[in-house]
This record gives sequence, C-alpha cells and structure tokens, in this order.
Amino acid sequence: MTIKVLIVDDSPVMRALLTEALDAPDIKVVGAAPDPIVAREMIKTLSPDVLTLDVEMPRMDGLDFLGRLMRLRPMPVVMVSSSTERGSENTLQALELGAVDYVPKPRADTPAQLRQYAEDVREKVRAAYSARLHPASRAMPAPARPGEHTSLPPLSQRTLDRHLIAIGASTGGTEALRAVLCSLPREVPGVVMVQHMPDTFTGSFAKRLDSLALLTVVEAQGGERILPGHAYLAPGHSHLRVKRTPAGFVTELEASAPVNRHRPSVDVLFDSVAEQAGANASGIMLTGMGKDGARAMLAMKKAGAWNIGQDKDSCVVYGMPREAAEIGALNEVASLNEIGPRLMARLRLLDKG
Repeated sequence: MTIKVLIVDDSPVMRALLTEALDAPDIKVVGAAPDPIVAREMIKTLSPDVLTLDVEMPRMDGLDFLGRLMRLRPMPVVMVSSSTERGSENTLQALELGAVDYVPKPRADTPAQLRQYAEDVREKVRAAYSARLHPASRAMPAPARPGEHTSLPPLSQRTLDRHLIAIGASTGGTEALRAVLCSLPREVPGVVMVQHMPDTFTGSFAKRLDSLALLTVVEAQGGERILPGHAYLAPGHSHLRVKRTPAGFVTELEASAPVNRHRPSVDVLFDSVAEQAGANASGIMLTGMGKDGARAMLAMKKAGAWNIGQDKDSCVVYGMPREAAEIGALNEVASLNEIGPRLMARLRLLDKG
C-alpha cells in the first residue's frame, strides 16, 4: 500500500525539501499546500493518509488548524517544527492536541546529513500512518493534587532512598510520560527517563512536565544525586546512565555514539539500571517505534527488577512495549491509565517485605 501525504507549509523551500525527502516506493506526496485554508480543500479532494504540518503560517495558525482538524476529521499529523524555544513549546502543544510526532526543520549542511534527515522524515510518516490516533479528547489521568494520596500509606524512607524507577518512551511518549508522572504522588523513589527527542526540545519538555506533575522534573545535567520525589529527563544530546555511590544513585551523561539509532537511548539507561540498581528498580516501557530498550529491560528483569509495559490499545505506536513483551522482559502489561497505580501498588508491596 502507498501512503498518501499532504505537505502543509508556507515555505516553498520546505515544501520542495519535504517532497524530495518523502520520495519512496511506499510513500507518495499527493499535494503541497501553502497554508491551512488551501490544505482544507486539498484534504477533501485528495484524502491524504498523513499530513506534515508547519506551525507558523499565514491566514491560519498551524495549531488552530490542528485543533479543528482533530475535532472534525482526525488523521495522523507529523509536525515540522523550528528548533527555537518557542518552536519546541508549540510542538509540545501540538502533541497535546493530537499530533502523532514531529520532525525539526533541517539543520543539515552536508549530503549525508540531508540523507539522514530524509530517512527520519520517511520513518516518522510510516509510523504516523500505522499509529493509533489519540486526539486531545482522549481519556488522560487528571494531574495529581496535593493531599490526593494521603489516604494511602506512605512509602518508607528506606524504599524512597534505595529504589529507582526507570522509564523509556518514543513516539507518543510525551503525552504518555505526562500521564504517568501526573498519576504519581510526590513521595516516590527517584525517576530517570529517556524520551527520544532532540536536545532543543528536552529542556522545554522537562519544564512542561514539572509544571504539571507533583514531582520535581528536571533535564539531567550529570552528577546530580537522584532524589525521591524528583524525575530526571535525559537531555537530547547525551545518553543518561545511573551510578550507585555511597551517597546514593547519581546521574551520568555520556555523549557517545547513538545506540539503536538514538541518543539518548533507552537501552543505555536500562543497562546501567540493571547493573547499578538490580532488584531495587522498577522499569516502565511506554509507547514508541522500534525496539530500543527491550534488550536492556530483559537485563533489568534478570537482575531482579519489576517491569511493566504499556498495552497495545493505549499506545500510539505499539513497538517498544511489544518488543519487550515478546522477549519476556515484562512482568505486567497495563493500559496507560493503570501504570501509575500498578507501580505504586508494587512499591507498597515491596515496602512491606
């Protein structure tokens, strides 16, 4: 089957670049619109399978158009985002509105970089085509509020200090991470996370999560002690590892080669958790394309960790959790809304032991 794509971008250069990048046997660009008003008519006549959508355009803002589209004619959308702070904030808002994924506008200077960019765009369009749409009206856990968890027994300081929670996510993961973190009380062991995204986006994403969750969420800087009630997001330019020290777990950053085509890589984080935390860890695998993290999650399980994966029905792309399930790396599978409560139930069970 051929995936029909409509490009929506006010820049003639970007329309031409994306048309060339999406040239593949299984992908066909059926049209290119300079603004959402034109795009609206082209959608009616061309019935594209996937849209690529810019944000800043004349006549109608891309976010306004996306919101209307997801209400009236939901379809897979890949945002094409500028790498500025404002661009990253707009992209995060677009993902909340129901966009499947995004690609930054290219900063490629060489033919090899342009080829890699084209490969990334094609991969994201293919993933969007097969994605399960979860528009903005999807059932999301409401953010936890102070006092909400007071009826439940608190975890002991011993568990808070000794345990570690590790999370991996990719396509669809920004909203999944938000759902999981917002379902947790502040009194939880330290959390370390990898979400596949460029370094220009991770800082804004951490700030956004921090504003929504009870936990303190930061972009990891390296060398920090991992504290209870805190979550550390891998920066887009480096792998994140954990290390056990006499003072407790600390973060480490490593700007080495990509693993599974990703830096940061979930495999790198989970490998370090398996080695340094062993049975004092819980692993969570959320929605995402590919298999990053599955092998290392199995290593975590063999080291005694308890692992849970997001189920197919609640995933945007059921790739990474499926890979983990197929090799026996998971102890449980749950819907997105159940992951936080299942994690807390497991921690309280360990606390009694």
